Amino acid sequence: MTAKLDQRARPLRDLRISVTDRCNFRCSYCMPKELFGRDFAFLPRSELLSFEEITRLARLFAHEGVTKVRLTGGEPLLRRDLERLVEMLARLDGITDIALTTNGAILAARARAMADAGLTRVTVSLDALDDEVFGAMNDVGFPAARVLAGIDAAADAGLTPVKVNMVVRRGVNDHCLLPMADYFRRHGHTLRFIEYMDVGTTNRWTLHDVVPAAEVLRTIDASWPLQALQPSYRGEVATRYRYRDGAGEIGLIASITQPFCGSCTRARLSAEGKLHTCLFAAHGHDLRALLRGGDSDREIARELRLIWANRADRYSEARAATGARRAKVEMSYIGG
Repeated sequence: MTAKLDQRARPLRDLRISVTDRCNFRCSYCMPKELFGRDFAFLPRSELLSFEEITRLARLFAHEGVTKVRLTGGEPLLRRDLERLVEMLARLDGITDIALTTNGAILAARARAMADAGLTRVTVSLDALDDEVFGAMNDVGFPAARVLAGIDAAADAGLTPVKVNMVVRRGVNDHCLLPMADYFRRHGHTLRFIEYMDVGTTNRWTLHDVVPAAEVLRTIDASWPLQALQPSYRGEVATRYRYRDGAGEIGLIASITQPFCGSCTRARLSAEGKLHTCLFAAHGHDLRALLRGGDSDREIARELRLIWANRADRYSEARAATGARRAKVEMSYIGG
């Protein structure tokens, strides 16, 4: 299949699908409680894409070159019967990798069923092992031990190595770098440190809050020497390093200080069917209207090709070069 390229010669390879805009955490960098309170109006079920609609779009995306699908949210495991969607996606020709990003809160009860359905990988968000720090970050007082139990369950189900994402925020959890690295290097999982990003408009982001990836690297390397690894594939967002003593690897995701727009191969589908071609997009393309308006597969595929062919996104590079910022869709709505 000839690769379909965007305006910057980037192929379409990865599709991230948000299956819900709801979450049981209120992390300040994603869904701050003061804005996403008890009275917040989440999408009604009728506006969410059905599993059949999601699968139809995923099949069309596979025809356009997508090989990897990642289910996101909100918290995707809040979507009822998510295993059924995984089974449906696993049957699609061309889709070779089905992953899940979760906060891990209910992963322990679901990991085996998700793996049996065809899930191949899982990434768990965990910002600290200390309950006081972690509880402050998730803002619902959720204990780290229950997330760790979910990680163990995923590993037992064969979803290995589990990747663990830690968003690092200066003055909040940057003192947790070494305890996190120590724990996960001893337990055989890949810890990835993520620079605090200006996703959306509600997280009160400032550059002062960012702990640069280079600083994280120096901190870890001083305790456990590291060696750089080559990327596993084009478009890999994490810069990988292995521990020289053989105790696994870490990853650094440096969207702020080392933008990787030039190799981005991702498209993002929101829970109600808006296609976004950048994590920092302001607007999406309404695919649900096409699905429910009676458009044929051929017509929808033509629209997908047109959207990708016109894509020229480079927000992180532009922010780094000029400092320019703009209104953006919220991460809880589009997925990470």
